[in-house]
Amino acid sequence: MKLLIVDDSNISVVILKGAIQKFASKLDLEIIGQAENGIQALEIFKKEMPDFVTMDVNMPEMDGLTALDEMMKLKPDVKVIIISGLSDKSTALDAMERGAVGFIQKPFTEDKLNAAFQKLLG
Repeated sequence: MKLLIVDDSNISVVILKGAIQKFASKLDLEIIGQAENGIQALEIFKKEMPDFVTMDVNMPEMDGLTALDEMMKLKPDVKVIIISGLSDKSTALDAMERGAVGFIQKPFTEDKLNAAFQKLLG
């Protein structure tokens, strides 16, 4: 299964990649790309049509919630996990109403990330 990482923070991307690579083979996940804003994410998304996306909310050019809306139009069964520093519940609820399947608050642990993917994959 294909995974796209969307986050404008290089530190978050490095941590995400490192954590995901530790359990990717067990879950048959392949990281097919990364983007630092919603516009880049949609370009990659249209080409690769990933099964999973990790998405930050606050990004330049196009935020994660707008990108989420567009991805859901293109592939309604994509599984998007929002990973954000925003801690208010309204952001999480908004993301879930738009189609996200999970919300992880930054900073996150490898265990939280692994648990979120395990839950998605049953």
